[in-house]
Amino acid sequence: MDPRCLSHATHSLGDDGLEKGSLESMTSAQATTESKANTNPDLDLKQMANAIRALAMDAVQAANSGHPGMPMGMADVATVLYTKFLKFDPKNPEWPDRDRFVLSAGHGSMLLYALNYLTGYEKITLDQIKNFRQLGYITAGHPEVELDAGIETTTGPLGQGISTAVGMALAERVLNARHGDSVNHFTYVIASDGDMMEGISHEACSLAGHLNLHKMIVLYDDNGICIDGSTDTSFSDDTPKRFESYGWDVQTIDGHNFDEIESAIAKAQTTDTPSLICCKTKIGFGAPTKENSAASHGAPLGEEEIAGARKNLGWPHGPFEVPDDILAQWRTTGQQGSSDNAPDDDISKTIAPIIAQLKKDFASEKPKMATRQTSGKVLESLLPAVKKMIGGSADLTGSNNTIVKECGILSKDNYDAQYIHYGVREHGMAACMNGMALHGGIIPYSGTFLQFADYSRPAIRLGALMKQRVIHVMTHDSIGLGEDGPTHQPVEHLAALRAIPNLNVFRPCDGIETAECWELALNAAETPSVMALTRQGLPTLREDSKENLSARGAYILKDSDGDPEVTLFASGSEVSIAVEAAEQLDTNTRIISVPCMDLFWEQDGEYIQSLLCNKSVKVGIEAAVRQSWDRIIGGHSPFIGMDGFGASAPASDLYKHFGITAEAVVEAVKKKL
Repeated sequence: MDPRCLSHATHSLGDDGLEKGSLESMTSAQATTESKANTNPDLDLKQMANAIRALAMDAVQAANSGHPGMPMGMADVATVLYTKFLKFDPKNPEWPDRDRFVLSAGHGSMLLYALNYLTGYEKITLDQIKNFRQLGYITAGHPEVELDAGIETTTGPLGQGISTAVGMALAERVLNARHGDSVNHFTYVIASDGDMMEGISHEACSLAGHLNLHKMIVLYDDNGICIDGSTDTSFSDDTPKRFESYGWDVQTIDGHNFDEIESAIAKAQTTDTPSLICCKTKIGFGAPTKENSAASHGAPLGEEEIAGARKNLGWPHGPFEVPDDILAQWRTTGQQGSSDNAPDDDISKTIAPIIAQLKKDFASEKPKMATRQTSGKVLESLLPAVKKMIGGSADLTGSNNTIVKECGILSKDNYDAQYIHYGVREHGMAACMNGMALHGGIIPYSGTFLQFADYSRPAIRLGALMKQRVIHVMTHDSIGLGEDGPTHQPVEHLAALRAIPNLNVFRPCDGIETAECWELALNAAETPSVMALTRQGLPTLREDSKENLSARGAYILKDSDGDPEVTLFASGSEVSIAVEAAEQLDTNTRIISVPCMDLFWEQDGEYIQSLLCNKSVKVGIEAAVRQSWDRIIGGHSPFIGMDGFGASAPASDLYKHFGITAEAVVEAVKKKL
């Protein structure tokens, strides 16, 4: 579209960059038909890229904080991607079949905000750009997921974005296999040297090659600069060969040559493997003294340097000014979505009768089983009914009990399946699950040992921050795993995970609670969950109930005859120890099961007080460290648990050795009484 044909083109930009009746009145359909065969010869790519650079420089300078270098260096690549290839619609930003774009180098957030302002996302106004990194604005220092603002995922910790994108690309292949070409789009990533250095990128990109995720294209900002200076100081990998070894297609181009950029992306779209395009760029492109140096990475350029950059770039416009013709070209790049979003189906009605039947079966059969096994029984019933559940394990399938064989093994030859062999890639696995959840249409879960939550933790934290329904099955949850010893025995991990906001840590005591916890995890649409499950067998303690008692986080499992003189609080495998101790005590004893502290603290004050506020002796029992229990039992009450690391021995010997027994509970109560 010739911008001269716009009779209402503005001559000065307001906070939203446009006057009423001007470019913003164009429909997405017009943008598609008039401009985007992706071949518009009238596009001034150089000046369109310079608009990105100018906005990045100005926003960082105004905030006196930020990273101008990467947006300036990758502006040319991003301009070609958005104008000639990316399938998106600013007027329908959550269109399910849009291409996904992930800015893994999240410190360069102004690249994304500039692009989304220029292309017309309503939430990214010029006022948002002017208030970059300020309280109350969505233009945060590092991108935070905001789908209707064109921000697909939260990035910042390097390596997370590219690894999350692997999950998005995998989700696209799964849904394409199930629904045909109504789901058929690319996942694009801009990644940095730092992303390549982080170990998680090795895990996830290796998996992407193994699964042949050929609709994933990574644009690597290969500028040779890191915070400490030249990457030569710390990084001498042969990145192209590394990705070739993963089974990726690899190209190397001049990241400032528009023709090379376009040809490379066009070729990458046709490969039958994932693609890496190494874009040789200059960080801080155009800055007179700071181009190609670490000085442009993470600090404002300064007024004098910005003035020099404007001169070098041929950009004579003032701060935050984008001329009408350039803005017009940007606003015509969006593509019309083919349909409105399909509503996400409510699975609660599907799973409710399944959970009810499982609870009834466990109550009547009263099995003595490890909760990892009862969890496996739950999955055997759930997966055939909930096709959007996609499971997996980090090479611990038999130990985690996460597989339902009839639901199929996912591979590069079969995406229409419900189980993934992630290999020994705990961190990459967790990030991939975040990506699958963000993509939509899938509820991911996967398994490892609770001890290895530390390997997954950064991605678990991001899932909580992004409010994504991701379920982490973590078995072998205490010293009860026995002979593998202290390297495999989690002691501090429950406390550490409970410290993460918006993460539900479930530790059920038997099959009935396990079923209830799965129901809660699946219904928590904006909260990830950890299922901490035992290796050792546990008795069935609960009776059947229509109510999901675990939903309260803590509840009275067995009450005293009158006002309690002793209240025993326990979770998971230690609830049975509390029951045994209560039988030995000759006082009125109440037993409270605590399957999820996080949910307990969400209850109303009256309910919380009904369990905590009495004059009884309170004892906490958990085969882990005390931290997180004092809020329940108080700082001066007895706690039966761990105060150090475990040891290698059979589980029963370890419980006796570390004093986590009914007898120890009884002794502690008598001392307190």
